[in-house]
Amino acid sequence: MSPATPTVVLVHGAFADAAGWLGVIDELQRDGIAVLAVANPLRGLTCDAAYLASLVSQIDGPVILVGHSYGGALITVAGTADNVVGLVYVAAYALEEGESLSELQDRFPASPLVGSLKQWTYPGDGGKTATEVSIDPEAFPSVFAADVSPSIARVLAASQRPLAASTFTEAASAAAWRTKPCWALVAGADQAINPEIERFGAKRTGATTVELEGASHAVVVSRPTAVADLIRDAVRATS
Repeated sequence: MSPATPTVVLVHGAFADAAGWLGVIDELQRDGIAVLAVANPLRGLTCDAAYLASLVSQIDGPVILVGHSYGGALITVAGTADNVVGLVYVAAYALEEGESLSELQDRFPASPLVGSLKQWTYPGDGGKTATEVSIDPEAFPSVFAADVSPSIARVLAASQRPLAASTFTEAASAAAWRTKPCWALVAGADQAINPEIERFGAKRTGATTVELEGASHAVVVSRPTAVADLIRDAVRATS
């Protein structure tokens, strides 16, 4: 790849970690595409987006941001960085400036995820107790990973990372899709995010869109080639 070829930065969402991108990373690296999978802190939209923006600012050359699930909200905010040349939403949220995850979700029927969350506490700022949420392990396979093998789904459930509950009410400080080209993948059988939210986001951003019928929320695990193909399209279009 030429020096002008963007670095692809992969941003995982809630209840997951960077290892979920393994198949996608392998696909992209086979094509010589520089790729980095970020360890998303999952502590809040503002601080997570600031972390991502800081990382992006330290990468030489153009960057394509790829966000899965909640990661889509982060690339929406951090994507305003000057060296970001494209945004790829994978079964993800595409927020408007001033909009929160809860506000967007409330415009559509709730997904099964809503009734499957468990609450935990952790030490927050100033010694206050904060709340985080994860998916009940028993519900995880059907809600998050219905098209993944049962054994892998159990591993994903056991290794999931919780999301700070306050994240749902934080408003996006920017909407990078207004000035950056976008691509979107809709997971047609998603039980974590209502697919209508994904379709709405794809239309809102004017994204070049593909929809995978039968794909679960864990589409980056179950359909890595299809996800990588969309990212390749973005790389070609911005190189």
